[in-house]
Amino acid sequence: MRIPRRPLSRLTAAIVAVGLALLGLIMVTPASAASLVQVTNFGDNPGNMKMHVYVPDNRPAKPAVVLAMHGCGGSGQNFYSGSEFASLADRYGFVVIYPTATQSAGFGNCFDTWSDAAKRRGGGSDPVSLISMIEYVKRQYNGDPGRVYATGSSSGGMMTQHMLALHPDVFKAGASFMGVPFGCFADAADYPPTTSRCTGGSMDRTPQQWGDAVRQAYPGYGGTRPPVQLWHGTGDTLVPYQLLRESVEQWTDVFGLGQTPTSTDTPQPGWNRQRFAGSSGAVNVESYSIQGAGHSLPSSGMAAAAVQFFGLTGSTPGPGPTTGSPSTPPAGGTGCKVTAAVTAWNTGLTENITITNTGGSAVNGWSLAFTLPGGQAVTNGWNAAYRTAGGQVTATNVSFNGTIAPGQSVTIGFQATHTGDTAAATGFSLNGAACTTG
Repeated sequence: MRIPRRPLSRLTAAIVAVGLALLGLIMVTPASAASLVQVTNFGDNPGNMKMHVYVPDNRPAKPAVVLAMHGCGGSGQNFYSGSEFASLADRYGFVVIYPTATQSAGFGNCFDTWSDAAKRRGGGSDPVSLISMIEYVKRQYNGDPGRVYATGSSSGGMMTQHMLALHPDVFKAGASFMGVPFGCFADAADYPPTTSRCTGGSMDRTPQQWGDAVRQAYPGYGGTRPPVQLWHGTGDTLVPYQLLRESVEQWTDVFGLGQTPTSTDTPQPGWNRQRFAGSSGAVNVESYSIQGAGHSLPSSGMAAAAVQFFGLTGSTPGPGPTTGSPSTPPAGGTGCKVTAAVTAWNTGLTENITITNTGGSAVNGWSLAFTLPGGQAVTNGWNAAYRTAGGQVTATNVSFNGTIAPGQSVTIGFQATHTGDTAAATGFSLNGAACTTG
């Protein structure tokens, strides 16, 4: 039962306010400031996923909805703090859903794009959970059902293409960073880090075969298909760059387009773009080859390009630095804690490192130094620029994650070879200050 609140006299209210201030309980940040909020009981959740949502203070009566999905080993909270979608939501007034996957598939926290259930519309697993999240936002925040979009990085990029295939009636467009075509993984045994035909560099199907996979995902669907934007680094070896070509073949075939782009350009240095438009001139497929980039997208400015592709802004995304260009870290350090998680196989491994600022002030520009166990060598990395000297590694922030507020975290990671020792790195220090581990 709710008990009615009795009004306080002005004097009493003043005394209470002063007392709270003395106790340090009055928040400096206004209570109305937007923040990331966890949602439980959002609906049918066969994927056992977690949901966070970011709702900007200034938004239209029927805001657009963007589903933003992390890579393997990540989380919704990390993708919120490590990407630019929330700041763009503040600018353009759309709601962002940040799901957290809990499937393992060897890596941990990967979106299920391999199981039979996940490949059938309404079959179960993660796709059903994601649709539940979208329906929740439509109900709770009056989300516009005609303006729902999907985007994601790595595993999240894979799920982006997956959801566009299964639910073309739900999404208006999608932007996939470092993803793979729908139907690329045969089953769980074909998913990395095990030997995978999909990501092993040998996947090659015809455009019609790829297109048929999408058409079979929702048999009989004759409505409008959502346009797709595809991003990949030419130096990516974790999810090989050639899979960009396979994704282009899939989606151009779905739209009935040829394999020759209708236009090519370089909107920013190192960003080679191809566009595939229909007879009306509308661009249905857009691909970006990012020169020299590894498994590290999206970097600065790319989320803005995706949001522009969605039609959520009329302005041109501002220029960003060349992919992998680090900011210069300041002198000194801060309190920090590092958590490392390793997934190993045969002679390879991946390691995800979460850096938490335990100090009292923000870190603006950072450099994390650490030592690899004997026999390990970094071959690729993401969310940081890596410099190695023997077993010593220095990871420096890239433009979109250079600031770590007190109590906040960023997650980076790398792929490495090993000769038998698969332990995590040690001796972490942030801007010269030793970090605790745990």
